[in-house]
Amino acid sequence: MTTVKTATLTFRIDPGVKEALRIAADQEHRSIANMVEVLIRGYCEQRGIAIPHSKETKNNNGVRP
Repeated sequence: MTTVKTATLTFRIDPGVKEALRIAADQEHRSIANMVEVLIRGYCEQRGIAIPHSKETKNNNGVRP
């Protein structure tokens, strides 16, 4: 099984938005990083924006098929 390389994304965010993100991630039993990825993927899916796939991808639950 190969490991998918990830890219680092660093950005500044309003503390209140970060706290809301933390709460949402906790409710979904996800890390903040995984929650951000799920939100971005959902946004892209709703708007028909294709996300290039790597050889090994994760599904919406963060689990590899």
